[in-house]
Amino acid sequence: MNDDLAHEIAQVAARWIAEEGMDYASAKRQAVADLGLPPRTALPRHELVEAAVREHLALFCADTQPEELRVLRQVALRWMQRLEAFRPHVSGAVWRGTATRHQDVRLELFCDDPKSLEIFLIDHNQSYEVSQIQGFQGETVDALSVSEASPAWPGRIWIHLIVHDHDDLRGALRADTQGRTWRGDRMALERLLQGEET
Repeated sequence: MNDDLAHEIAQVAARWIAEEGMDYASAKRQAVADLGLPPRTALPRHELVEAAVREHLALFCADTQPEELRVLRQVALRWMQRLEAFRPHVSGAVWRGTATRHQDVRLELFCDDPKSLEIFLIDHNQSYEVSQIQGFQGETVDALSVSEASPAWPGRIWIHLIVHDHDDLRGALRADTQGRTWRGDRMALERLLQGEET
């Protein structure tokens, strides 16, 4: 793929991600359409799009994004503490540091019995919605979505709990080409929050 074209697609996709909360795959397809390119145009890697998102945030959201990220990370931490038995790992933009108020919290859980999470939520009188998404190997996995209000937030914050098999955890901790992980556990998130406070 032409490097200039890859960067142009990434920059357009980054705007959709940062300003509309679109997921990376959808944003890249939308960018191709916006640029009038053929639907089968090769798409840039996630890392290139993420770099463009960081540039966009630095240029247009530098005064608001750090606080929005902090609020989302605090919400993620509270839910990770509640769900400690399910080996929660935060992922997505909240973990990678590019989240704005347009993104949701994504927690990936690694447990021996996926139904045990539903039982936990029911026992704690927590309402939730169920959907299915694609797992690490292309399989279908459950996503349980809950929400909560925050005084620092307009509307509700959504937290998506993605249920994986316990054995998937090892492969889930692989790093990207820059050596950064795609998800982190509770202790790793606590270190990020402490670093933000100092």
